[in-house]
Amino acid sequence: MILLDGKVASAALLEFLKPMVETLNPKLVVVQVGNDPASASYIKQKVKSCEAVGMRHEHVHLDEGITLESLMETISRLNSDEDVTGFFVQLPLPKHLQGNEPDIIKAIDPKKDIDGFGAYNLGKLFLSKEFEHLPPATPAGIIRLLEHFDIEIAGKHAVVIGRSNTVGKPVAIMLLNRNATVSICHSKTQGLEDIVRQADIVIAAVGKPKMITADMVKEGAVVVDVGIHRTDEGLCGDTDFDALKDKVSAISPVPGGVGPMTVASLIRNCVTAKERQIGVRD
Repeated sequence: MILLDGKVASAALLEFLKPMVETLNPKLVVVQVGNDPASASYIKQKVKSCEAVGMRHEHVHLDEGITLESLMETISRLNSDEDVTGFFVQLPLPKHLQGNEPDIIKAIDPKKDIDGFGAYNLGKLFLSKEFEHLPPATPAGIIRLLEHFDIEIAGKHAVVIGRSNTVGKPVAIMLLNRNATVSICHSKTQGLEDIVRQADIVIAAVGKPKMITADMVKEGAVVVDVGIHRTDEGLCGDTDFDALKDKVSAISPVPGGVGPMTVASLIRNCVTAKERQIGVRD
């Protein structure tokens, strides 16, 4: 069994990016609203990765009670600041701003949208692999994780469990772009277990602890677990790792699998954004 270790794969990606960062000198900005503990932890990881590659970075920490208008003014300022290569607004937002995420994401200049959540960058995924310039970071991280460990994608049946705009839908398209046959399952899918059992590659992004059990996965399948949950027994993912590890050919751990790849993919997107902004990449 191959452990799809995101720490190893992300370290390799960051090492690859380091000389490019030195040459291009991009700058990444993280916008945080409020003091959500999970957000603070994620931002710390992102800052650590910036430091690992020598990338300039800034943490814009806004007050919990900021108005939507003021947040939009911050976004507008970052859009017009030529020194800022890329930025994102850390989610989740405080309750009074929740529901405004589509407008907030839409307000970010597509050239600086290193989260890859905007309609322009999502839409480009549908054209071909060659137009995946700023893909969403988690799907891009999943693909890079598979590539790092030489997991064949072309010709395989991939089952994606989850249909979010940030993970499920885009990773399905990225797998399709690499010649996989893709099935997308979700909460309304009938016969979910039977579909998952057909999969050569399972991408579990459903958001329920240990939902994917050993009896749902065929012998020798590759499993990528996108979920992360705090339980009384500790952290776990969307899959039952302990039950699956002796049955599958490869599986990502939680934590330490997809998470580090998401952060490294943000760094890669910031490098790509800089290349495109200065015209060294189409």
